Amino acid sequence: MLLQGKQALVTGGRQGIGLAIAGAFAAEGAQVAVCGRGERPEAFPDELAWQQCDVADPAQVAHMAHDLGGMNILVNNAGIQIEKTVTQTSDDDWDRLMGANARGVFNVCRAFIPTMADGGSIINIGSISGNVADPGMALYNASKAFVHGLTRSIAVDHGPQIRCNAICPGWIETGMLDAGFDLAGDPQRAKSDALARHAARRFGKPQDVAGLAVWLASDAASFATGQCFTLDGGLTAASPLNPGLF
Repeated sequence: MLLQGKQALVTGGRQGIGLAIAGAFAAEGAQVAVCGRGERPEAFPDELAWQQCDVADPAQVAHMAHDLGGMNILVNNAGIQIEKTVTQTSDDDWDRLMGANARGVFNVCRAFIPTMADGGSIINIGSISGNVADPGMALYNASKAFVHGLTRSIAVDHGPQIRCNAICPGWIETGMLDAGFDLAGDPQRAKSDALARHAARRFGKPQDVAGLAVWLASDAASFATGQCFTLDGGLTAASPLNPGLF
């Protein structure tokens, strides 16, 4: 029970990585609230509280912060992916993606940091796409680079009261994975090639991210702050040579 007695908020926890993190926190003893833009989903786990909130709206975030009060753990997971290059991107695309992925993280941190308990842990969900550019996802790549930079700034400005780290997943088995491969001329070949480039020879699962999040949220990670932890099955450790051909 690594998180016994702690209060946690996970944004964007309706499904995928966010739901896996929320469930793992609850299993370790935390009281967990999850937020999303819609109403509480049907058959949502009873042990998780639900807050309806669009994190891109600072007024809604401020209201949620007032309702929930001080948190020990904050996970900024809410985000979307748009598969477009810069020249294909519209102003509406910018507002939607940067509102959720960049401004949303900023809004939540700004609202909750003043009331977080000493020793609090903020975990931002970044991406390897913030370090290396995935083709056809210009805004998504840029938004995750913003998250990484904000993570370091919060750690520097608000330590030692608060630790702030980012988890930078690689290809995780969610809806975003298939949407990315669908950009390729031959999606199945692209997926097979990507698997061969993973030292783990598999894609990640939401539970893989949740395991690292539990550690970062716990007192066992008390000396970890300002870091962006890559979790990609060894994908970015490899050279451009395809190891599946050797």
